[in-house]
Amino acid sequence: MTLLKIAAGTTRLGWIGTGVMGASMCGHLIRRGFSLTVYSRTASKAAQLLAAGARWADSPQAVAEQSDVVFSMVGFPHDVREVLLGPRGALAGCQPGNILVDMTTSEPALAREIAGAARAQGVYSVDAPVSGGDVGAREARLSIMLGGDRDVCTALEPCWEAMGTTIVYQGGPGAGQHTKMVNQILIATNMIGVCEALLYAYRAGLDLNTVLQSVASGAAGSWSLTHLGPRIIANDFAPGFFVEHFVKDMGIALHESQRMGLDLPGLALAQQLYTSVIAQGHGRAGTHALQLALAASAGIDWPQRAALG
Repeated sequence: MTLLKIAAGTTRLGWIGTGVMGASMCGHLIRRGFSLTVYSRTASKAAQLLAAGARWADSPQAVAEQSDVVFSMVGFPHDVREVLLGPRGALAGCQPGNILVDMTTSEPALAREIAGAARAQGVYSVDAPVSGGDVGAREARLSIMLGGDRDVCTALEPCWEAMGTTIVYQGGPGAGQHTKMVNQILIATNMIGVCEALLYAYRAGLDLNTVLQSVASGAAGSWSLTHLGPRIIANDFAPGFFVEHFVKDMGIALHESQRMGLDLPGLALAQQLYTSVIAQGHGRAGTHALQLALAASAGIDWPQRAALG
């Protein structure tokens, strides 16, 4: 197969899934001068992209028929399977030499399956999950984890550079997804620490913002503490990444760890705690909504506390 030379103005891009992060990522590609065709299950979510010059397609297959490279950023593995491998999926509309790029956090085994199905049609496939949340997506500062053929990943550099600042090739098909599982395991237990620490600070009668000034820049500092700590204090639980998607990710990581003979009790605890967040009705909130579940178990009315200053 002849590998495409990817450049703004000549390469036709397609994008499937214009949610919290996907819309921002797609927007950066448009601003770089790429021609975009988009599809989303909820058409209204693509309105700003269409206003910026993107074209609408009525199915993933139709996106691929008008594109050289098709990106997907959807919710769950079953969504990935539908939009890429389904009867009206993107692969059905691809020509030999086209490239499928799935940026959803999904299953490593599914990434390998997609790669095999694509290869059988003369199509390239890359799994490229990201980290950085809604802020990283808006500011084009995502970390992008690449799995697939190295030459294909290198050819896509003009696209990666439009969306992220840390772009690292991890290995063959599925390697990007495995790396994202590492990322999610790190975040899961770290978020427990962030939320429990803020509960402790509250019970100790400390000013939470002042506490953050001391601890966020020291050895206890983390991305979650710096970026989500202030949101927790302000009772801003809008999603940068949905709780329900995070529970999905932890389930994938636990399944993979069991397959590899690993016992990860910290991750299992985090999944249990986040499942309680969903049970309390916060599945569509951001991952930092763990604070609400932990506060409730401690008998603390967190929103009321913050409102009182």
